[in-house]
Amino acid sequence: MGETGEKKPVLVDRYNRQVDYARISVTSRCNLRCVYCMREGHRRPDVPVEELHYREICRIVEVLGGSGVRKVRFTGGEPLLRDDIVDLVRYAKSVDGIETVVLTTNGVLLDRFLDMLVEAGLDGINFSLDTFDADRYAAITRRNLLPGVLANLESLLRYADVLKVKINVLLLRGINSSELADFGELARKQPVTVRLMELMPFDDHQIWRTGKFMGADKIFEKLGNIYPVLKSMQGRATEHFSFSLPGYRGNVAIIPAFTRNFCSQCNRLRITSSGRIMSCLYSRNGIDLLKALRERTDTGQLRLLFQQAIDMKPKDGREAGEAVPRTSMSEIGG
Repeated sequence: MGETGEKKPVLVDRYNRQVDYARISVTSRCNLRCVYCMREGHRRPDVPVEELHYREICRIVEVLGGSGVRKVRFTGGEPLLRDDIVDLVRYAKSVDGIETVVLTTNGVLLDRFLDMLVEAGLDGINFSLDTFDADRYAAITRRNLLPGVLANLESLLRYADVLKVKINVLLLRGINSSELADFGELARKQPVTVRLMELMPFDDHQIWRTGKFMGADKIFEKLGNIYPVLKSMQGRATEHFSFSLPGYRGNVAIIPAFTRNFCSQCNRLRITSSGRIMSCLYSRNGIDLLKALRERTDTGQLRLLFQQAIDMKPKDGREAGEAVPRTSMSEIGG
């Protein structure tokens, strides 16, 4: 943390893109086994998993806050599987330079943490939900947990005027694509953003090549058929394709995560739960940060590791990572 008036260094890559957004995966564990993310047997429960400790995550946030990063998202796996998630949010909000702290969750455990997260200063939640149908939910997630998840969504929506709430919906052709209108209705009474997302090839070798992919153009076509009065609005980054509806408090965004290339605007880096810095979603190995953290490396050297990772950021990530094996998004930090 710098002194008042001290100019902070910033992380800038070879193509003059400043990195000011960090996605920190606090665990690769998850309580669901979604067909587009993680196989049932992805990891044996009796095999210990290396994860960043609380103080290590705090140290990462400190260094990032002192290096021009302004936004932190806690991801997983499922971040609410960590008992210290509220403390992590509270600490991140206290770090000089960090302006926004958000997290992504599948909502299963949200009832245990929601009030405390709001009290800790959390700025927003991305709530992942792909269906309102119990049988379909069980088929997608391999778990029968939808009633509790929907109850937790209702609780979250009560905070929609306090938190920035986004609903992440991964659309799968022939599976949940018939529910577009149901998700659109979430934006009628609440100031939420419903994000309709494309499948990505980080599915743990499950359904990527089975014809379930639904591209942004097809999503837009179906959305336009349901809502002929869609009005395009100025979106940012991945939410560039955003739309408002007359009389609706919220909005809808189409996230062309695979068919459109946002690399030229990329301002983010990822830290995996095992302590590797990934400058790109399609990176192979990244930079090992864990060893340096556990050797109590000083701030300047840690910052150099982040800059080293940023220097590896490709101009076009998908093109550079065409041969990267299709792993689970939980290993990368979704």
